[in-house]
Amino acid sequence: MTLKATPLNSAHRAAGAKMVDFGGWDMPVNYGSQIEEHNAVRTDVGMFDVSHMCVIDVEGANARPFLRKLLANNVDKLQTPGKALYSCMLNPQGFVIDDLIVYFFSETWFRLVVNAGTAAKDLAWIEGENTATGSALAISARRDGAGAMALIAVQGPNARAKVWQVLPATKAASEGLKPFNAAIVKDTPYGEVMVARTGYTGEDGFELAFPASQAEALWNALAAAGVKPAGLGARDTLRLEAGMNLYGQDMDDTVNPLDAGLAWTVDLVSERDFIGKAALQAMGRKANFVGLILREKGGILRAHQQVVSASGGAGEITSGTFSPTLQEAIALARVSLDVAVGDTVHVQIRDKQLAASVVKLPFVRNGKILVA
Repeated sequence: MTLKATPLNSAHRAAGAKMVDFGGWDMPVNYGSQIEEHNAVRTDVGMFDVSHMCVIDVEGANARPFLRKLLANNVDKLQTPGKALYSCMLNPQGFVIDDLIVYFFSETWFRLVVNAGTAAKDLAWIEGENTATGSALAISARRDGAGAMALIAVQGPNARAKVWQVLPATKAASEGLKPFNAAIVKDTPYGEVMVARTGYTGEDGFELAFPASQAEALWNALAAAGVKPAGLGARDTLRLEAGMNLYGQDMDDTVNPLDAGLAWTVDLVSERDFIGKAALQAMGRKANFVGLILREKGGILRAHQQVVSASGGAGEITSGTFSPTLQEAIALARVSLDVAVGDTVHVQIRDKQLAASVVKLPFVRNGKILVA
């Protein structure tokens, strides 16, 4: 199978990146030291190629009512142009098709950014609902052709200053942005740029969406300004420290969002109906989603390891790693409802059951360790 490549593939190779198959995409896992890349984002600034993710523009008079039904979170929260919302998109059984960000730019234009591995499935689902509801929307995946977009995430305490250094035309529009807001700046040397104060690392920064034809030029300009390229390895340890879910690992279309720690992204309060709502209400929450810190030596926490609570309740680690910031083994886990923050549980690692503390997520945010 031929791997798909982002517009930055040759730039990664020129920088000596170690490339891996990531869900069918040829992507950089690191450029030398994953730990250095991780620490650069926590203490200074790093950048990630996230062009494998898919930008989908939803345009037309029925855009808002369509998304009101499609998404578990309520797009009526989006009233100011540029405002963004994190949401799950559910199937009728109440399970997660994908988690995504939706941006509001006008009543006739919303923009979704969806995960790489689910993009084809998402697009088919959205187009199917568009047809089924007669919404007559234009659904545009900005991945190929003249309208193709690249995505670069610049993250870390110095991220915004570095972006303004390289893209001074964006400063006026983006300086006042609060988190989860975006601005579109038309006249830059790299074409029209969407500057979004969002990210997947637990640090401040911008996600930049712009013409794919300009990807290498902007990447190289950011690198020349001292922004350190970072790969999938650092992206995973950063997002895990920040307690952020990864689709396909912490949840998928066999998991309901309430059991994945995503109840805050689901609006069950308003009378608005949405796909999967009735099933979700009938299921309710059957598990707690928590953080774990390994307290005994003898292993690293990894996905699918079994977690046993004091009552004998069974659970499972969904994501685990060694945290460069905490210098300890950490994990996200779905556990029985009787497990609470402060409890000690035991994780099955090979032939041992090792003690781990249950902590409130996230582990790290904005460079600060939040757990003990």
